Amino acid sequence: MSQKTQLLVEGAVVIALATVLSFIRIIKMPWGGSVTLLSMLPIVIYSIKNGVKNGLLVAFVYSLVQFGQGVIDGLFGWGLTPGSLIACILIDYIIAFTVLGLAGLFREKGLSGWIIGTVLAIVLRLFMHFLSGVVIWKSFGELWGGFATENTVLYSLLYNGAYMVPEIIFTVIGAVVLFKAPQTRKYILSEK
Repeated sequence: MSQKTQLLVEGAVVIALATVLSFIRIIKMPWGGSVTLLSMLPIVIYSIKNGVKNGLLVAFVYSLVQFGQGVIDGLFGWGLTPGSLIACILIDYIIAFTVLGLAGLFREKGLSGWIIGTVLAIVLRLFMHFLSGVVIWKSFGELWGGFATENTVLYSLLYNGAYMVPEIIFTVIGAVVLFKAPQTRKYILSEK
């Protein structure tokens, strides 16, 4: 199999796997957002294995799939103006999920590179959702257990951090487990 064909097949497989995992919600927050079963890990590992360029391409396609899920979840019925809707699509979907492809930036640095790249990519995704919350949604109010705030920055940070911080932790743990397993580490590092 040619390298290009292998990249395409692996890309399709990780997009499919990430999509299926995104439907497995371990924790669904009552105000929105979910902690999934390692849904970002396949995209992260693809970027680590095949480099940032290929990682960004696959992550971009994954962002389109996530946008499709957003449409199914009612994105167009959320009451956004046309300009806000376009900004939401770009920031909350296209950019937020495409940055996952940056996980391979430090892949040559071993385990520490895997961890740094993974954290960087997912923190950038968190930042995109945070930015969207402040600029587009401008939400405030009650989050949980009677805690409420009128500060949109704090609200967006807490809203998005509540599900994204566990996602970061679980994805890093998943990447470390894969790095520590000799079979997966050998496979991921063998073809660059």
